[in-house]
Amino acid sequence: MGTQIAPLTAEARSLRASLDASFPFESRFFELPTAGREGAALHYVDEGPSDGSAPTVLCVHGNPTWSFYWRRLVDELSGEARVVAPDHLGMGLSSRAPGGVRLAEHGANLVALVDALDLRNVTLVCHDWGGAIGFGAALARPDRFDGFVVTNTAAFPSGMMPRRIAACRIPGLGRLAVQGGNAFVRAALRMTTVVPLSADARRGLLAPYGSWARREQVWRFVEDIPMRPEHPSWNDLVGIADRLESLRGLPMEIVWGMRDWCFSPSFLAKWRERFPGAAVTELPGAGHYVMEDAPESVALATRRVLGAAASQRSRA
Repeated sequence: MGTQIAPLTAEARSLRASLDASFPFESRFFELPTAGREGAALHYVDEGPSDGSAPTVLCVHGNPTWSFYWRRLVDELSGEARVVAPDHLGMGLSSRAPGGVRLAEHGANLVALVDALDLRNVTLVCHDWGGAIGFGAALARPDRFDGFVVTNTAAFPSGMMPRRIAACRIPGLGRLAVQGGNAFVRAALRMTTVVPLSADARRGLLAPYGSWARREQVWRFVEDIPMRPEHPSWNDLVGIADRLESLRGLPMEIVWGMRDWCFSPSFLAKWRERFPGAAVTELPGAGHYVMEDAPESVALATRRVLGAAASQRSRA
């Protein structure tokens, strides 16, 4: 078990080569300690100072993206912070996860990575499923986290599910479309931004999901959205939501794409209720993939949180 710069598999090597210069970061792997996942590893990028001289920015993606989604933030901030962006198990270049991974395991995997890399003075930047997973890790290791940048995500239950997402959960047909036809990833390329994605962005976001096996976790994430108390992940999500307010004293900025049909402005209102002191940037010209429509806004917010966190540490 441990972290390493590992040789890529032939499949991953080919995938990385296809991205040319759009994702020019070293691939690293963390072998998970999880029982029943022997040999499984998380892929991650780790750029910038790692000697403890700089704070950490931990970028946690959602579905159906991977660490590639954060490429511009990694490039922008790695000169002044350690920027770590993992791929969840079953996603990106991480090991496949037959049978799927639920919220609790994703959270435990992220905590294990944070511990193994000894990440400290962490500012979490999260998106989509990265909100529940990332905040779960922060609540498990509150001594390691000191700031948050929240983008179009949730870390609490909601009774709202867009029809387009609900359709992906239709028994049989939903899985056939998402895992078989890659409908979820391909639809995201058209429906998540206001500005059309570049050819490089489309190629990068599609790259890891070229087969039935590599798309399983995309489907599992859709399946794992807890909408009622009987759902296997309901109690885990409620447990995170119930403790969010314990983090109110830490710097937080919320950057929200207001033209997001999935994490609509109603989710933003719930974040404002829970964190009334958070600075909010509303982006009327951005959709769900905020890092594609407005990466500079996320970078500016992250810098402000890093500065506020450093000020808090100096006063402690």
